[in-house]
Amino acid sequence: MAQALGIPATECEFLGNLPVTVVGRLRVALEPRIWELGRALHKARCPAGVPGSPVGPPPACGSERLGPRELAHWLGLPHSEAAEELCTYFQQDPSGRVDAREVSLALEALKGELGPPELTRHAFELFSESGSDMGDPRLYQDGFCAILHLLLGTPGTDGAQLYRRLCGDCSQKGLSLDQFQDFSLRHPDYACLFSTYLCPPVPSTPLDSTPQAPYANGLSAASLQRKSD
Repeated sequence: MAQALGIPATECEFLGNLPVTVVGRLRVALEPRIWELGRALHKARCPAGVPGSPVGPPPACGSERLGPRELAHWLGLPHSEAAEELCTYFQQDPSGRVDAREVSLALEALKGELGPPELTRHAFELFSESGSDMGDPRLYQDGFCAILHLLLGTPGTDGAQLYRRLCGDCSQKGLSLDQFQDFSLRHPDYACLFSTYLCPPVPSTPLDSTPQAPYANGLSAASLQRKSD
């Protein structure tokens, strides 16, 4: 994946147990965690067939919080225990529930059917806020950071700093769709994150028969461990 971004694969650091690299002012996961989520869905043998294709209808409320039972029902998993591991791929509240919008965005990214313009528009529509007194929908810091954390593995502090730089003195007004897509599709440093970086990986041998799957850039977990030592 670092190769796709034009960054030497060995130039990475660890954020906890997560290997990350720096793009512009953002730390991003060496491999998008949503691909790990896809493999976890496959391992759970989701009856939907293709990871990211839920059996049940999505929650009616955009910002609804989902526990393991609701998530299992949405994804068509046989029991809630199978969904407990999947919840760890999302930001959880103190009760362990996850935001349905994050799940919806992850599933769309996993399908690989939306190009960068459509995927970023979908992300904006999920996390933006609108109202009779607000005019056009706007994306605020919390939503912006949630998108970057889910898709790129970016820490909230990095996302918040970049959000303030993009907004300048107008951070309270939020970002419009045009401004968000100007950042995600046309920015010289970050556009690659929403195009090349988020391209679904080429299907490979199931994890069961692959003792040590490499990251998307070809760098193995073992070599990263040696570097961290």
